[in-house]
Amino acid sequence: RGELGNPRLLRVMNEKRLLDRLHDHGPASRAELAKVTGLSKPTVSAALAGLETDGLVHLVGELSGRPGPVTALYDMNAASAHVAGIDIGRDWSRVVVADLRGTFVGRKDGRNDARNTADLARHVRELAHAASAEAGVRWSAITCAVAGTPGVYDPVAGRLDFAYNLPGADLVERLRSALDPDLVVENDINLAAVGEHAHGEGKGKAHFALVSIGTGVGMGIVINGELYVGARGAAGEVSYLPAAENPPVAGDQVAMEHGSTEAVASAPGVVRAARAAGLDLGSAKEVFEAAGRGDRTALAVIEAEGQRIGGLVVAVAAVLDPEVIVLSGGVGRNLDLLGDAIERRVAELGPLRPQVVASALGDSGVLLGAVARARQRAWELIFEARLG
Repeated sequence: RGELGNPRLLRVMNEKRLLDRLHDHGPASRAELAKVTGLSKPTVSAALAGLETDGLVHLVGELSGRPGPVTALYDMNAASAHVAGIDIGRDWSRVVVADLRGTFVGRKDGRNDARNTADLARHVRELAHAASAEAGVRWSAITCAVAGTPGVYDPVAGRLDFAYNLPGADLVERLRSALDPDLVVENDINLAAVGEHAHGEGKGKAHFALVSIGTGVGMGIVINGELYVGARGAAGEVSYLPAAENPPVAGDQVAMEHGSTEAVASAPGVVRAARAAGLDLGSAKEVFEAAGRGDRTALAVIEAEGQRIGGLVVAVAAVLDPEVIVLSGGVGRNLDLLGDAIERRVAELGPLRPQVVASALGDSGVLLGAVARARQRAWELIFEARLG
């Protein structure tokens, strides 16, 4: 007998159809669920009973005031399981705990001053336990955690490649020991693109690119509605595109490790350019604030940064032809100050006119993408368990 002759499999498939419907559309009666899923009313009743017994579905209300019996309304129990999203950057780490609908129920952010991967893993563990305590759940009860980090994770070697903004390549191993062996690790900018696709400027777009310019420079790519990571997970590592200015020379370790585009276009690159122009400022944020006040030198630094970004988005448009290019990160999201310079550079470089918009997700993009991935994984684990 084939799989469809397996009663347990059929039961779980029916349960999944009902949960998918409740997840997407909210509370419904048994009759409504039977109508939209095509399942019989007895089948719906039996499936709901099993799901209710296991806490995945609960009664949320009743409809009355009309002829006939009172109608019970059911919904998925979003609090029946929890997932975690983790964003690990050079300067900040963030952990969020969410329910099965993706609602954030606990969040902790902390400045990252770790000098080695052991310290960083301990720091993330402290944030994770604080976020879960705020959510009212034990960290050990989290169904799935997804962490976004710079670089590309090599599962065979068990290390992060191209993660030069972090204090070591063994971070994943340290995180697994500090958190949970079922931890999933993905590139942070890829997760930001997933978050943007679900909640931001990429919503409803089949083809778009998210270019993040902050401490580092990276890109997440969505093609035909799916994240594209390439043959080895390194698609979007645009930090290594050759920069028109200050091309790397032999022995230039910064450009070799971080990439020549990142060396000049990232937040540290903006600070170096500002200091070279005579501004005694300590961060890219201060440079943008000075430009916002009308400081002529700061405005010139921002103009040059906009020109660099304009060249980068034209390169992205030439290769991918996305519907929209979303700029994110502490530098990239400042489109109010960068936009004119970007447009001028795009016009200088030819006929391509990509639509460029700023992300509206702030510093939550990676977390939203991580939670989306974790929820997907949690449902897989839940249904695997129900199949026994």
